[in-house]
Amino acid sequence: MRTRDEVECWLTDMDGVLVHENTPVPGASELLQQWRDLGVPFLVLTNNSIFTPRDLSARLRASGLVVPEQSIWTSALATADFLRQQKPGGSAFVIGEAGLTTALHEAGFIMTETAPDYVVIGETRNYSFEAITKAIRFIRDGARFIATNPDATGPSTEGVLPATGAISALISKATDKAPYVVGKPNPMMFRSALNRIGAHSENTGMIGDRMDTDIVAGIEAGLHTVLVRTGISDDTEIERYPFRPDEILDSVADLLADGPVEAEMPEGEVSHGL
Repeated sequence: MRTRDEVECWLTDMDGVLVHENTPVPGASELLQQWRDLGVPFLVLTNNSIFTPRDLSARLRASGLVVPEQSIWTSALATADFLRQQKPGGSAFVIGEAGLTTALHEAGFIMTETAPDYVVIGETRNYSFEAITKAIRFIRDGARFIATNPDATGPSTEGVLPATGAISALISKATDKAPYVVGKPNPMMFRSALNRIGAHSENTGMIGDRMDTDIVAGIEAGLHTVLVRTGISDDTEIERYPFRPDEILDSVADLLADGPVEAEMPEGEVSHGL
């Protein structure tokens, strides 16, 4: 098993790792600054396809975190990258927001409501019965079914909201076809992120707060995996899974060069500082 000493590039989840409900996680700002000072290539990943990287960069800056837009990789960007490779100059009927439509436009895709090559489902706060009905009919007529991510719900100040996975399930039931899901836990999102920064799985680490997306995808992509306890997963949740991350830390503060590095490790392993 590789150690943290061998990691030269980093991928990190955003929500639950760097920020929690728009409040920076202690140590997150310092870690980002450490990477910039050392010239460490990194990308901040998110399954959320609503916002463009520019939007997310501004939102993070308002929370006190400096992340350039070129250092953000969304499921919308990964989806657009995948479709550009599959069918350059193709067409799509899209249910989603600016983050997804902008990514597809920049990938050379045409948005259409006439015999699209693909139906692409992403997050939106305005799911309409009419749009869902069109998506179902296009898929039944032969359009390929793509989803940006599998998340069934998303957060809001009022409680959970239906998200991409829930709408995709509705469409799947009506078409008897399952979508190809590009975002986490599909390791393809990590591979496209690695290509974005010219990194290799052998020397890249992944920091996440979810065992069922961040860690399993990191393992399948061949990355050094770090789970932090500042988001979804606690020790009880961790024990539910048959796989283990390379490291389990309290927060990203434990990754600081001059900070605490003691961490619970899988049996037989020893934590290593940067």
